[in-house]
Amino acid sequence: MATNKQEELIKAFKDILKAENFGSQGDIVDALKTQNFDNISQSKVSRMLSKFGAVRTRNARGDMVYCLPPELGMPTARSPLRQLVLDIVHNNVMIIIRTSPGAAQLIARLLDSLSQKDGVLGTIAGDDTIFIAPSDINQIEEIRVRVEALFENV
Repeated sequence: MATNKQEELIKAFKDILKAENFGSQGDIVDALKTQNFDNISQSKVSRMLSKFGAVRTRNARGDMVYCLPPELGMPTARSPLRQLVLDIVHNNVMIIIRTSPGAAQLIARLLDSLSQKDGVLGTIAGDDTIFIAPSDINQIEEIRVRVEALFENV
């Protein structure tokens, strides 16, 4: 059972990450120490970042900072696919899908199961980004619309 001090630490830690102002574990340690959590260490912060699924991303100012993942966190088998897909765009050569952290592999697997008649030649997925090679770049916008439609009613 968590003590009051542990609960206060967790709340302060989450508030710090929600602020999206801290780019290093040392910065987080310093911020917690200013809130009278004197026994906090970098290794403890590292474990907490891992435990709560924190990720490094760019904030509104473009700085790389630690933050909490979106509310849905890591995708599960019950996660609605439409909530995992954040954006679908193309550059006249490839279609790019941006997903919630950790969801790209799942979405790419679904796309790979589609036949070539759906316009998808193949995919490459990272953690939160998918590159789609279309079967025909002359029809890339139509393919993008078809791919987007896959996630509208799921």
